[in-house]
Amino acid sequence: MRLNTLSPAEGAREDRKRVGRGIGSGLGKTAGRGHKGSFARSGKGKIKAGFEGGQMPMQMRLPKVGFRSKTKNDTAEVMLYQLDQLEAGDVDFATLLAAKLVSTKAKRAKLVVKGEVTKKFVFKGVLATAGAKAAIEAAGGKVEE
Repeated sequence: MRLNTLSPAEGAREDRKRVGRGIGSGLGKTAGRGHKGSFARSGKGKIKAGFEGGQMPMQMRLPKVGFRSKTKNDTAEVMLYQLDQLEAGDVDFATLLAAKLVSTKAKRAKLVVKGEVTKKFVFKGVLATAGAKAAIEAAGGKVEE
């Protein structure tokens, strides 16, 4: 085998369409673009998503329902079993951030019941569900808000 004898498999590559090269090619005159209209023009064949030809678009006709909270993603959830990574003692948001239990995008943390607490923690400035608070207090710790 030599480099000059290599070629792709039969039918693997297709010749490009040479448009606008005369009537005999089958793609002469309008070059496969049809007659007139925005798709026949150069650079004008795009229609933005949801455009319905000037008719009131569907997303504007339908009512807007519900409430979308801007602060939804501000609170990071920390499971009780994840707290085993921390040293027992005082824990605040900065401690959770340093231990990478909370995302850097989060503005506050909330303790959620999943797993068990084995160490004694004192949480300051951290939110907690009622169940998480009970589990922490049962382990000898407390949650100060």
